[in-house]
Amino acid sequence: MKDLGVDAYRFSISWSRIFPNGSGAINQAGVDHYNKVINALLAKGIEPYVTMYHWDLPQALEDKYLGWLSNEIINDFANYAETLFQKFGDRVKQWITFNEPHSFTVQGYDTALHAPGRCSILQLCKAGNSSTEPYIVAHNVLRSHASVADIYRKKYKKVQGGSLGIAFNVIWYENETDTQKDIDAAQRAQDFQLGWFLDPLVFGDYPSSMRSRVGDRLPKFSEAEAALLKGSLDFVGINHYTTYYARDNSTNFMGTLLHDSIADSGTITLPFKGIKAIGERANSIWLYIVPRGLRSLMNYINKKYGNPPVVITENGMDDPNSPFTSVKDALKDEKRIRYLNGYLSALLDSIKDGCNVKGHFVWSVLDNWEWSAGYSSRFGLYYVDYKDKLKRYPKQSVAWYINFLKPNK
Repeated sequence: MKDLGVDAYRFSISWSRIFPNGSGAINQAGVDHYNKVINALLAKGIEPYVTMYHWDLPQALEDKYLGWLSNEIINDFANYAETLFQKFGDRVKQWITFNEPHSFTVQGYDTALHAPGRCSILQLCKAGNSSTEPYIVAHNVLRSHASVADIYRKKYKKVQGGSLGIAFNVIWYENETDTQKDIDAAQRAQDFQLGWFLDPLVFGDYPSSMRSRVGDRLPKFSEAEAALLKGSLDFVGINHYTTYYARDNSTNFMGTLLHDSIADSGTITLPFKGIKAIGERANSIWLYIVPRGLRSLMNYINKKYGNPPVVITENGMDDPNSPFTSVKDALKDEKRIRYLNGYLSALLDSIKDGCNVKGHFVWSVLDNWEWSAGYSSRFGLYYVDYKDKLKRYPKQSVAWYINFLKPNK
């Protein structure tokens, strides 16, 4: 990273490495490990951006009270977060409470694509309720963040001088046609994605479209909770990769039967208009290269949320991990260079538009395990040879990125 010329690195701390049982006794070996990571970064002049929760709930808390479905988790998460402030806050100044709450809320408790694999769709899961559980989980996540922000501001911020944010996953949605129905659908799609989490943190409540469409299944914040939520972000983290079309789906018959968070939005979102793709595809079936979407998203956040400080906490694309591709050929990643050049140019345009953008992180430094895609997907600037002791090789994008980051370029 020092060779690259980066001045910040974002990584996650694993809750169960600090508290193997979710609470109780601290695991000193875990604390020691992260101290080494933090100190090594600082020794190279690289600022740590630490994420507290990247979907790895301690199993003990799932067994004890079903994790995020229980109010009990608010205190346990706050205790974990405060421990991080105590152990690392003298050196860590940039905190992210949650990575992609929308992802683990919907994919863990609605579609069951991620842990804990709960759903009620066509009885595909052993347990769950897709019409209520995503909303309960999101509610507890938001209240947990507000509790942690309150603790930090009252006890640590003045002494440690840090900032606290959340990293939201955001696809930009373009209306498929210029009809009012599709324009409204694109807004609803965003309400049920970014608005679901950011509206309460800025305005103190969920978007009105969610209130009207979800009804009593959407939990309510008390006045005290709303007051705690409002303004509890020092910066907005945005994980952005791609743009989709949105069209109206208000008369969806299946949706009226399912009543899950996807159907509730009354939209269909796809990277196609007819058979024509919105842009060139990367390796992942969901990732299409549409740089203009990042500029549109930045301007949307500027106008709707009062131009808060924004850090692009993830942005990048993947190549396939094919057994038939040699290491030499895998290092030729011209598409990644085109992707980064396009998206960083769009980000620069948004800054010229007046958007309050403070930073950008490429996803990712190294090829890594990509959740349900496993090792089939390579997002790294550096190639990792999984067959030869995890040796790392710079891809062509490394040279491009070093040049991009050079001062006065």
